[in-house]
Amino acid sequence: MPTALEVSHLSVSFGVAEVFKDVSFTVERGNAVAIIGPNGSGKTVMFRALIGAIPAAGTIRWAPETTIGYVPQKLDIERDLPLTGFDFLGAKADIARTPADELLRVLQLVDLAAPVAKQQIGTLSGGQFQRLLLAFALIGRPSVLLFDEPTAGIDEPGERGIYALLRRLQLEEKMTLLLISHDLSLVYAHSDRVLCLSRWRTCFGPPMEVLTPEHLQEMYGAPMRFHSHDAAAS
Repeated sequence: MPTALEVSHLSVSFGVAEVFKDVSFTVERGNAVAIIGPNGSGKTVMFRALIGAIPAAGTIRWAPETTIGYVPQKLDIERDLPLTGFDFLGAKADIARTPADELLRVLQLVDLAAPVAKQQIGTLSGGQFQRLLLAFALIGRPSVLLFDEPTAGIDEPGERGIYALLRRLQLEEKMTLLLISHDLSLVYAHSDRVLCLSRWRTCFGPPMEVLTPEHLQEMYGAPMRFHSHDAAAS
């Protein structure tokens, strides 16, 4: 398959503090890649390096004409501002100079009803706000979506709904998806490849090869297991 992203010998340091070193992997166009690893392993730093927000050594090569949508783990916006979801999306649409019907299109993509988007953002639930952030990232029709912790602050049913939504968007919109997650069962079910970062080593490959008890113990430094529920039985 055509390549969406090639990363070769990537290293990031802050002063004398090395975050990760000599990381290499390739993302095929249209694939979903999950980035996992213990706290402090550099997952968010990896995203920031990929979008050019921080300096890094090595090579990051995106495919020509790549456009990126990015949902950060934390957004510097006060939830008590008198700002509706439509106001929030409209600001991005104005900057991107998108058609007038773009807001309704992205709301439909993320299954967020227009009446909900008319509410002030402080009244939205955690799941609704995550969908609003995803809609914001989808304005402009990105070819690649980076999503840092899609289910932070969301209950378990909401988690599965968000992951199913991301998988559907990936397939229907033919997007390449990179996401950071701590939920290994959902990573196993919804990812084509997994990149595991740790202080000891880096591992990249299909979920069934990376998410083994032996690899996870080596990566996280402690015995770990996960249980993947059969979709047909849930």
